[in-house]
Amino acid sequence: MCNPLALISTGISVVGAVQQKSAADKAAAAALAAGNYNATIIERDIELLEKTQGILNANFLVSQNRAADAFEREVQGTARAGFGYAGFDMSTGTPIAVLRENAREFDYEQKVAAFENSLKNMQIDDEQEGLQMAAELSRMEGGMAAASARASGTASMINSLSNVATTVYENPGEFGLA
Repeated sequence: MCNPLALISTGISVVGAVQQKSAADKAAAAALAAGNYNATIIERDIELLEKTQGILNANFLVSQNRAADAFEREVQGTARAGFGYAGFDMSTGTPIAVLRENAREFDYEQKVAAFENSLKNMQIDDEQEGLQMAAELSRMEGGMAAASARASGTASMINSLSNVATTVYENPGEFGLA
């Protein structure tokens, strides 16, 4: 004869196992969603860095052009006007040396500015690469957490079903099998 209490207990164990598996699957889906969401935010930061880099480079080009115009107009023009006003021959001697020295100094300043701009670009590139790795890591962590949750739910379900099978096997009379 079948023991109703043993049958109910076994049924509850099976239902509990199914619910644990379902909860683990939901947790896995949530972990994946969280990993992907975090990665999306990080990738948005990468896009913002790209825009920042574009603005930085555009400003650099504008400042280089302005500096070149200002140098020619203000520094070299002032030197030429001063020497010309003083009656010096502009084709040789000290005026040319002064203009060349000014040009060398300007070229040096432009090269320093270009070097600093390239350093800023490298820093932004490095930060973008680091963020891309962080986005990939976020997705991997979400996948790992999802796999862990699924495995936990599956293990719980297998364990519960194994316990039910052991109970039925060890007590076949209570289930009307003997």
